[in-house]
Amino acid sequence: MDKDSQGLLDSSLMASGTASRSEDEESLAGQKRASSQALGTIPKRRSSSRFIKRKKFDDELVESSLAKSSTRAKGASGVEPGRCSGSEPSSSEKKKVSKTPSTPVPPSPAPAPGLTKRVKKSKQPLQVTKDLGRWKPADDLLLINAVLQTNDLTSVHLGVKFSCRFTLREVQERWYALLYDPVISKLACQAMRQLHPEAIAAIQSKALFSKAEEQLLSKVGSTSQPTLETFQDLLHRHPDAFYLARTAKSLQAHWQLMKQYYLLEDQTVQPLPKGDQVLNFSDAEDLIDDSKLKDMRDEVLEHELTVADRRQKREIRQLEQELHKWQVLVDSITGMSSPDFDNQTLAVLRGRMVRYLMRSREITLGRATKDNQIDVDLSLEGPAWKISRKQGVIKLKNNGDFFIANEGRRPIYIDGRPVLCGSKWRLSNNSVVEIASLRFVFLINQDLIALIRAEAAKIIPQ
Repeated sequence: MDKDSQGLLDSSLMASGTASRSEDEESLAGQKRASSQALGTIPKRRSSSRFIKRKKFDDELVESSLAKSSTRAKGASGVEPGRCSGSEPSSSEKKKVSKTPSTPVPPSPAPAPGLTKRVKKSKQPLQVTKDLGRWKPADDLLLINAVLQTNDLTSVHLGVKFSCRFTLREVQERWYALLYDPVISKLACQAMRQLHPEAIAAIQSKALFSKAEEQLLSKVGSTSQPTLETFQDLLHRHPDAFYLARTAKSLQAHWQLMKQYYLLEDQTVQPLPKGDQVLNFSDAEDLIDDSKLKDMRDEVLEHELTVADRRQKREIRQLEQELHKWQVLVDSITGMSSPDFDNQTLAVLRGRMVRYLMRSREITLGRATKDNQIDVDLSLEGPAWKISRKQGVIKLKNNGDFFIANEGRRPIYIDGRPVLCGSKWRLSNNSVVEIASLRFVFLINQDLIALIRAEAAKIIPQ
């Protein structure tokens, strides 16, 4: 019994010891949690320090940037991020809050890095457009000054010399873009601010004269001899009317230009001449009558022309007399004579070397051998080893039409059209017949064929 009671006592002590340990551990863990909640920290979770990079989609980028901006805004507003909404502030925190002024402090704007990157990317094409186009900052400044002076885009297009030749439409579009397009106007203003002061002064000196300025200059008499002091005094008396970059020298140059074109007040424009008075050289040239002009004869030139004319006529007569001699020489070399027909020849198949006469209504074409005799031996014209022994037949019908029938293996080409074996084709005058690279011209005796057709027409009604 003593041993059993002692064992039970030991087991109870061990159980109470383990229970007290577990209670102590739970109390320590609870104290740690309470302290971590009071300090605003959250116990770290064990996780791998390895970072897996994965591309984020557009919606994920926007959500992450918004989440970062919201957390930063909360941290900047004075609320601790680790504190839960249900936890009450401590007494020290209440004292701090009471010491701070009651006026709310606006949170400092802290843009999210994702948004800044996106804005930078959107600004890149704006920088690219700065270099596009032919309009330079000097052109924009010239355009603005000229429009402010004249209030007329047509006058600006005609009077201002830009770096490029712009059309009136391009000038109008650029002016409207500077007025109503915020991107282009901002870029143009930035570029014009970067111009050198000397370049700006040179551009301002080229500004067009306004109507008020020209009206003041026109009052200076044309008969007077104004000096630089005169124009300097004019500048001092009317500082608001003249452009800020005007000088006495520029006013004098423009006054001389106005005087040249009769634009001063004491000048009158000369009226246009009336009647038969000639205005310019082109009008005078139109009024000239060529028939009334004196013809100055050049005897030397006329003599040379007559001599050259006689020489040419003599050479032509000499060639006409020698023509028959040259024809005989050509016939003796080529084997061909003139294509004149006699009363018995219906047609002629003329080649480069030989001429075949068709004197019957039907003739055969081919290559002659010992066993095969034909009417037209094509081997006399040239190489005929590709031509069949009986290549084709030419027939004359009663109505005066010629037909060729192909009876060989190779096709016959009539004016470039192939006639295959067993087919036939109508031949007309001057038809080109090609048989195995040998070319012939088929000529018809039109007079004899006309008689044959007339006899056939008489026989048909009977």
